[in-house]
Amino acid sequence: MAEKIEYIQQVTFRIAKEIYGVDIHQVQEIIMMQDITQIPHAHDFVEGVLNLRGNVIPVVDLRRRLNFEPQEYGRNTRIVVVSVEEKIIGIIVDKVEEVTELSSDCIEPPPAMLSGIGREYLKGVGKRNDRIIILLDINKIFNSEEIEQL
Repeated sequence: MAEKIEYIQQVTFRIAKEIYGVDIHQVQEIIMMQDITQIPHAHDFVEGVLNLRGNVIPVVDLRRRLNFEPQEYGRNTRIVVVSVEEKIIGIIVDKVEEVTELSSDCIEPPPAMLSGIGREYLKGVGKRNDRIIILLDINKIFNSEEIEQL
């Protein structure tokens, strides 16, 4: 009997030249870049907080969290509002691409060459047409202490 193929939907976005995806079920919404209030003594990857329809949410620069070189925000910069361990957090990305569906047979474990920092953040690597999509485990990007502080 053939293995049952499952499909997962990912919201895909760019950071630097790479395409990343997060499970669509964790994405609340995608908003334009807004004024963010800085907070003192926060982690270097925390940009600050913003007021989203009466709720104050922390905003994280995912580029800095993943140890990419910081860059100025542009017209394509977006904030992806996600749910992480029952907390709502905004993550800043360079550009939102699309919602895409990947079949389980197109997803592989993270390659061994990614054994350095960051590999623990990954669910796997998806292949779609000629593109590689790095699938993030948004729940593992922040440790429990960081989540509590956010």
